[in-house]
Amino acid sequence: MGELLQRAIDLVTTAQRVVVLTGAGFSRPSGIPDFRSSQGLWARSDPAAVASLQAFHRDPDGFYRWLSGLLAPIVAARPNPAHLAVAELEAAGRVSGVITQNIDGLHQLAGSRRVYELHGHLRSATCSACGRQVPADSLLPLMRQGHAPRCSCAGVFKPDVVLFDEGLPQGLLWLAHKLLNECDLLIVAGTSLEVAPACDLPLIALRRGARLIVVNLEPTYLDPHADVVIHDDVASAVPAIVAGALADSRRP
Repeated sequence: MGELLQRAIDLVTTAQRVVVLTGAGFSRPSGIPDFRSSQGLWARSDPAAVASLQAFHRDPDGFYRWLSGLLAPIVAARPNPAHLAVAELEAAGRVSGVITQNIDGLHQLAGSRRVYELHGHLRSATCSACGRQVPADSLLPLMRQGHAPRCSCAGVFKPDVVLFDEGLPQGLLWLAHKLLNECDLLIVAGTSLEVAPACDLPLIALRRGARLIVVNLEPTYLDPHADVVIHDDVASAVPAIVAGALADSRRP
């Protein structure tokens, strides 16, 4: 990885506006299972059957039984070295924003401040009947048991995550587009780039002439278009890139 690593370091060192796009593989080293690997969640479940908006409305308890298996590792997870490295790069004034498909909040726990959560988060939940929003902490005991928490109006609370067959918030998507239109380097890390519309977002930056680094264990469709492709664990590759770039920046 030596030559590839140095090329990635050089790109980060010279960039002025870095955007980082992350997916499930970014949190896998923190103990949260990904979705599409041989050991991922979709190897055991059909996403349309358990994690779609239709499935939630059809069988809320079934949805929460599925979610309960994901809650324990998310609640227990802590930022891994990749999260911490991205936060350090942002603190150094180099990262314009982090666009993530993850719902675990680990980027914020690591210290990143400009985080755009495309697929929502688990910090709150909204009643599907009356629209009342509450902190998710108060609902966690029921959620962990696989029971659908209900509002005082008898409606079912849905966590504020984007499910399959549910559109992304347009305001958030606009902000992500703005970031990508203004960046000069995009780092895509820990994502297979197989879920729309997130998989198409890098094309916005590429059309504007931004450079591209891809860090992912498996190949992605963007590999042929990237300046640097590193097929390695994000928890080792991303910190190495950031450490090298920050060291270069501090040299007189």
